[in-house]
Amino acid sequence: MTELKINPHFEDFIYDWDHTNYLLVGGYGSSKSFHCAAKIVLKLLSEKRTALVVRNTFETHRESTYALFREIVKDHLELHNQFNFTLNPMQIIFPNGSKIIFKGGDSTEKLKSLVNISLIWIEECSEIREEVYHELKGRLRHPTLPLHTLLSTNPVSKNNWTYRFFFKDDLKDYFKLSDEELYEKRIVKLDDTYYHHSVVTDNKFATEEYIKGLQETKEYDPDTYRIKFEGRFGFSGLRVFNAFVTMPHDEMVEKIRKIQNPSRHCGMDFGFATSYNCLVRMVIDNDENILYIHYEYYDKGKTDPETAEDLKEFTWTKELIKADSAEPKTIKYFKQQGFNMRSAKKYKGSRLQYTKKVKRFKKIICSDACPNVIRELQWLTYKKDSKGIIHEDEFAIDPHSLSAIWYGLDTFDIADLKGGKMELTKESLGIW
Repeated sequence: MTELKINPHFEDFIYDWDHTNYLLVGGYGSSKSFHCAAKIVLKLLSEKRTALVVRNTFETHRESTYALFREIVKDHLELHNQFNFTLNPMQIIFPNGSKIIFKGGDSTEKLKSLVNISLIWIEECSEIREEVYHELKGRLRHPTLPLHTLLSTNPVSKNNWTYRFFFKDDLKDYFKLSDEELYEKRIVKLDDTYYHHSVVTDNKFATEEYIKGLQETKEYDPDTYRIKFEGRFGFSGLRVFNAFVTMPHDEMVEKIRKIQNPSRHCGMDFGFATSYNCLVRMVIDNDENILYIHYEYYDKGKTDPETAEDLKEFTWTKELIKADSAEPKTIKYFKQQGFNMRSAKKYKGSRLQYTKKVKRFKKIICSDACPNVIRELQWLTYKKDSKGIIHEDEFAIDPHSLSAIWYGLDTFDIADLKGGKMELTKESLGIW
C-alpha cells in the first residue's frame, strides 16, 4: 500500500477491531464514509473475508460506495491491477480472495441468500428500516472470524431508529448513551459498540470554501446547520402538525369533562408483523375546534383473536370504531365478536384530505398516556423526494396513529360543529 491519507481524528477508528458495532455519526464532508471504506480495505487485505456493503437503494452504490472503493484501491494500492471490479454482479474481488458485495436494503428478501458474511457496512443507515438492520445482523455468521458491523450516517431525527437503538428510546424507557456525551468526547467505547462523532473541520482535506458554505447555513436554516455542520441529532424537516401539544392525562380528563359541545370518535389501523395495530379514542371540542387524543392501543405481532381480547372493553361500550377499509375480513371478524366497527372511506387523494382535516384543528392535544401517538406525531415531518420536493401525503416515518386518527375522523366535517352533546361518562372517556 502507498501512503493512505488518514485524518487524525479517524486513526483510532481505522485500526480498532475490538468491537462488534461501529457507529459513525457526523456532519457533511467529515470523511466518515472514506474512512469506513479504507478500514474495510485494510481488513480484507489482511484477512480473507466477504464483506457486505448496504445502502437503502441498490442503484445509489455505483456513484457512491462502489466508486469510493475504486478510488481507494486505484490511488493507494500498488497492486490495484490485481483487483477485479465488476458491475453485474456488483462486487470487488481482492488478490487474496476477499470479496466485497453490494446490496440494497429496501427488501429483506434480497438479503436472505447471503452466506459467510463476516463484515457489514451500512452506509446512510438512518435511511434503512430497523427490521432491515436486524435482518442484516442475522446474515452475519462465520465459523472462525470475528463479526463486525459498521454503520455511518448523518444525524437526522431523534425519531429515527438509529438514535432510538444506539442512544435513547423514551417509549421503551431505554438508555444506552447520551448523544451530548458523544459530541463532547468525540469517541466513546461502550460495551460492544464503538461510537465516533465527526464534523467537517475534522477533515483536513476539506476546502475552506466548502466549510464556509456549511457555516453560512446557520444564518438562514438552523436545522440544516445542526445536521450538516454540527453533526447533531434533532428533528429534521417541515413539521406536519405545529398545533400538536401534550398534556398530563388527569388534566386532560378534567378538560374533556368541561366541554360543552363535544363529539367522540374512535379509529383503528390494522397491522401484524412489521406494522402496528393502532386504535385511538378522540374527543372534539366543537366550540373551540380542539382535538383531544386521550387513549391509545398500540401493538403488533398479534392475531385478530388476541387483539380482540385486548380490546374487549369496546364490545361493552359499543363505541363506533371506523377502521381501515383495506381489511374487510378483519372488520367482519371484529363485528362478529361484538365490536361496533365499520369501514372508513378511502379514495384517491384521501391521505392528503384526511391530513388537511387534522391540520384544521386549532389545537391537537394528546394525553401523556398515549406515548406512541406522541412519538409518531409530535415531530412528524413531511418526506422529501430525491429532488427535495415535499409531498403533503407522505411522511418521514409510517405513522400508524395518524392513520387511526384519519379513519376515526372519517365522518367528521364542518357540519359537526353544530352537533349534539355527548354524555360524558367514565366509559366514554376511556377510564376503567
